[in-house]
Amino acid sequence: MDDQVIQITKINSEDFIFKDKQNITFPIPPLASANFYYKNGVQILKTCATIYINSKGTEKPTVQRTTEEDGILTIYYDYEWDEISPETYNVYYIETDYTSDTVGDITEVITYLKYTPSTTVVGGGDGDDPTTSRGTKTSIGV
Repeated sequence: MDDQVIQITKINSEDFIFKDKQNITFPIPPLASANFYYKNGVQILKTCATIYINSKGTEKPTVQRTTEEDGILTIYYDYEWDEISPETYNVYYIETDYTSDTVGDITEVITYLKYTPSTTVVGGGDGDDPTTSRGTKTSIGV
């Protein structure tokens, strides 16, 4: 199993503000797409995601964990945030390439923006995603 982060890039130059804040749930789930392609005869699953995080934070998000099970690839994008909906956001584009012996069996990708407060150690426990994380299910494009 190989998961390669191609890029994590901030794509806004000024703080992003949603005009209709009443219909936003926080955290905002990633907007994601996924497609297969071949490179040197190897099938690769490219996943692209746009995530919105608090612009007052200084850390960019990271790709912390990828799991493949029963035809579903799950990707966790982690960053530290408080549990209050921010007024302004930074928008990040994250692109990863994934391959494994069973990559061709993947039919869905679930991406999570994962709650990782600086005062709590996340991971290595029972494997449950914190209840304040948000995810998006994406079908694989061909």
